[in-house]
Amino acid sequence: MKKLFLLLILFSTYANAQTDSKKTEIDLLLNNWHKAAAEANFNNYFSVLSKDAMFIGTDPGENWTKDAFITFAKPYFDKGKAWDFKPLERHIYFSEDGKLAWFDELLDTWMKICRGSGVLKNENGKWKIVQYVLSMTVPNDNTDEVIKAKAAYEDRFIEQMKKK
Repeated sequence: MKKLFLLLILFSTYANAQTDSKKTEIDLLLNNWHKAAAEANFNNYFSVLSKDAMFIGTDPGENWTKDAFITFAKPYFDKGKAWDFKPLERHIYFSEDGKLAWFDELLDTWMKICRGSGVLKNENGKWKIVQYVLSMTVPNDNTDEVIKAKAAYEDRFIEQMKKK
């Protein structure tokens, strides 16, 4: 019985160490990804995205495939100035089989605090971002004034979407 108990403890310790190692790997990947944008390093930034990646931005029309996102972002990278997002907090989670990970993060940006969230998949031993969603945060006490500020634009957007 003692041997079984020791084996369970060893397995649990090993499993936790594996998860911690994967979290560290993804944390570093995301930090370097944000750093690549701040340094306008096009290749380092886009090589982290999977071929089928989707980037969802803060504007309701920003739902880009990787290729469309490259088309949008390349002029910023070419000018040597993309965006500079600094993580304030991040949480990382894994599927039971360890092949998928998802995360949420708070970011310090030129838009003030934003929330990023995303999904990664392990492709041939390397983590790749499959989806990234960037959202601006709105303090609950300011919801009414934010709604007023964006109402005209979003009313037009809603009408366009209804016509599709």
